[in-house]
Amino acid sequence: MTKVFKYVLKYKGTLIFGTISMLIVIGVDLLIPYMQQIFIDDGIIAGNEKSIFFVLGAILVISVIKAIFGYNKEFKYDLLSTWVHQDIKNDLFTHIQKLEFKYFDEMNTGELMSRIGEDAENIWQTIGYGLRLFVENIIYFVISTIILFSLNWKLALACFIVMIPIGFIAVQLEKKFGKCYGEISDKTAEINTTAQEDIAGIRLVKAFSREKYEISKFLKLNKSYYDLNMNQAKIIGNYFPKIEFLTNISLVIMIVLGGYLVMNEDMTVGVLVAFSGYIWNLIWPMRMLGELTDLISRNLASAKKIFAIIEREPEIKSGSSNNIKIRGDIKFENVSFSYNDELVLKNINLDIKAGSTVAIMGTTGSGKSTLLNLIGRYYDVKEGSIKVDDIDVKNYNLEVLRSSMAIVPQDTFLFSDSILNNIKFSNENADIDEVKKYSKLACSLNFIEDLDEGFNTEIGERGIGLSGGQKQRISISRALIRNSSILILDDSTSALDMETEQELLKNLSGMEKQSTTFIVAHRISAVKNSDLIVYLENGEIKEKGTHEELLGLKGAYYDIYCEQFKDFNALEKEVI
Repeated sequence: MTKVFKYVLKYKGTLIFGTISMLIVIGVDLLIPYMQQIFIDDGIIAGNEKSIFFVLGAILVISVIKAIFGYNKEFKYDLLSTWVHQDIKNDLFTHIQKLEFKYFDEMNTGELMSRIGEDAENIWQTIGYGLRLFVENIIYFVISTIILFSLNWKLALACFIVMIPIGFIAVQLEKKFGKCYGEISDKTAEINTTAQEDIAGIRLVKAFSREKYEISKFLKLNKSYYDLNMNQAKIIGNYFPKIEFLTNISLVIMIVLGGYLVMNEDMTVGVLVAFSGYIWNLIWPMRMLGELTDLISRNLASAKKIFAIIEREPEIKSGSSNNIKIRGDIKFENVSFSYNDELVLKNINLDIKAGSTVAIMGTTGSGKSTLLNLIGRYYDVKEGSIKVDDIDVKNYNLEVLRSSMAIVPQDTFLFSDSILNNIKFSNENADIDEVKKYSKLACSLNFIEDLDEGFNTEIGERGIGLSGGQKQRISISRALIRNSSILILDDSTSALDMETEQELLKNLSGMEKQSTTFIVAHRISAVKNSDLIVYLENGEIKEKGTHEELLGLKGAYYDIYCEQFKDFNALEKEVI
């Protein structure tokens, strides 16, 4: 709760004005039982008409004051909770953006969505309703207790003793609710993750006719969620009636003992009526204790989950170097990298000049993508160093380093937006002429202009409605328009036919500004014109050199070449 209150205290003015309005409402509300006492004792019993009209007028004024300041109280606390809710969501989302790739490798999307959604909503509800109710009940309870003891200490003590056990019940309730809501929060995240994955992969589910299996899996999770909520209901059922019973007992004591005191003329009827009004200011806070405990438990469980993310320090932190004119010279010096204690790259040494084109080849899992992810510090090397323009990447300001790079990842991702906005994602200041220019270089202009709405065509989630090759070409357009010093194409031409691939590579080599370009590919045709070809195997460089040099080695690269061009070589021999 302390961490949440730091957000609340940012808006002291709103909190103070809301609390002042609350105090005014409480103050005039506490006058009503006293007015009832005057109305009965000095008005009805004494037959004083002035007292009767005075009380009626006073209650009318009190009602007006309560309406005005009651509205202000509700509005200010709702406004406060909305601002805090917004700040927590903003801070959570902003912090998530700062976390490294490894965090997302281990965290489910559904769980993060639960933290931003349901858990943040729980905090909003607690502040908007629970905080106000908590403060109100404390003030009502304390002031009413003082008034009750001043009216008749014997009757007040008798009623008060019965309420003491309610405090012990509330402590037990909080412990049980805390554990229960922690489990409910985790299960909500699990359900969200399953739903998100199934909806995103619905075409795969239908392709393999796995609807029944996925439904069964979801029903089991939903049944677990139901059981947890039933457990919460049982807790409420076990404890809330006890609180209700004890508060009702105090009412019985007040009626019996109070009636006895009136008959013995130890107190007046008006005082008993006033006592009845004030006793409800004790009973309601005690009855609301269960609901408040429920709200606070939800808040604590949700806040714990949220702040576990916010307080997690990013493992990759920005350096201080702001070398904004990055040329693109890149050096790998004895670089090794481990992931979850498994060695992925071993002793990598490369010296790449700015403007060069480097091709990375190798078997699946040989470390090709990992090698390139180290350049932008999406992961950090375990041993050795990577230098860009003779500066260790760990010393670079991350924003500066990454803004000089453009990447087309292996897993093509497009937003549910127009094609234009997807391309401009990497350079929002680009005009339509630039968009067309780089789309043409990426061989995507023709098919985009053939669409009914051209660049304004809205595409579905992750590019649904486009072919694999079209999605890749839009992604390449997005990377090229960044006009960066370092360009990484991570197996980004795999869905293109050979003719389109060759045209694309020819366009890249003919660009005015030559980026240091990395191409991950499996086809010899895509890499043979590169300045340097690196062949990886089990995280180690087995071969490196130009196309001709590697053919001369007659190693793994040569074997791939022979496999891919055997039909062409056979045809060439027949012609000869």
